[in-house]
Amino acid sequence: MLHRETTKITAAARAGSQPAGRDWRTVTLRVAGAGLLIAAGAIHLDLYLTGYRTIPTIGWLFLLQVIAAFGLGLAVLAIGGRSGIAGRLAAAGGAGFALATLGGYLLSIWTGLFGFKEVRTTAGLVAGLIDVAAFAVLAALALAPARALAPAATRSRFLVQIPSAVARAAATTTAALAVAALVLLGVALAGASSSASSAASASSAPAGTAAGLKTTVIGGTTVLTNARGFTLYSFAPDTPSTSKCYGSCAAYWPPVTGTAAASPGLPGRIGTITRTGGARQLTYNGHPLYTYIGDTAPGQAHGNNLNLNGGLWLEVPVSR
Repeated sequence: MLHRETTKITAAARAGSQPAGRDWRTVTLRVAGAGLLIAAGAIHLDLYLTGYRTIPTIGWLFLLQVIAAFGLGLAVLAIGGRSGIAGRLAAAGGAGFALATLGGYLLSIWTGLFGFKEVRTTAGLVAGLIDVAAFAVLAALALAPARALAPAATRSRFLVQIPSAVARAAATTTAALAVAALVLLGVALAGASSSASSAASASSAPAGTAAGLKTTVIGGTTVLTNARGFTLYSFAPDTPSTSKCYGSCAAYWPPVTGTAAASPGLPGRIGTITRTGGARQLTYNGHPLYTYIGDTAPGQAHGNNLNLNGGLWLEVPVSR
């Protein structure tokens, strides 16, 4: 019997597979990969429920991401240890999904997607790191050596067992992609921070005085804009004397700061409130004013009717 077992192990090694039995390294990779996918899905679900569902196009894309993350996570967990071919496909699918999700996040930071532009947030950073980890773990699982095949399975050996040369090349490529993803994530988040600061400065400078405020017509409604023609918004949770938008909220919705001054031809009451830190924020008819980072050109109102960052955002109508 000992001779038979030794022969089986030797044959498995020569074939590029592992001896039959439970491979705890593969089990660990499977559980970790599934857990990372489910964790990413949970973060996207929380973002979806707390406001992203109201963003046109982005909302249903987030919902699809949630469904795909949970589905792939459960698939990796459930079938990863039963069928070599199905297990590899599930792991490869999960790795590809994680990389694609990260790519979409980076693109939304750099150029914006469907009128929505991301900024640096803790949730985004955590989700990005989880995506990189999920890609690395699931790619390793997809490339892991198969257990020894039964004689009846020899016909599908090529599909189950990856040649060692191919596996080494794929592992090197995977490692390079993971490192590149981390570098791009760091660069994108640093750039997002700078972009948010620039956006805040840009919104303050042209609208530094009420004389810089003007109006435009969007969708048949006359709305308030800054001097550059960018739409201004109000935030439902605000009061006439207090802004409720700080932190990451203020990165998405830069407050319009400056001093109140006469503005000939513009109806309504113009004033200021004092923000935490001492900056003066402009108000119109008792509403503190903001721009939206997702508006990239004058005449856009991508932020109108969004329920994001804790409340509803509305363009500011002007009645003459």
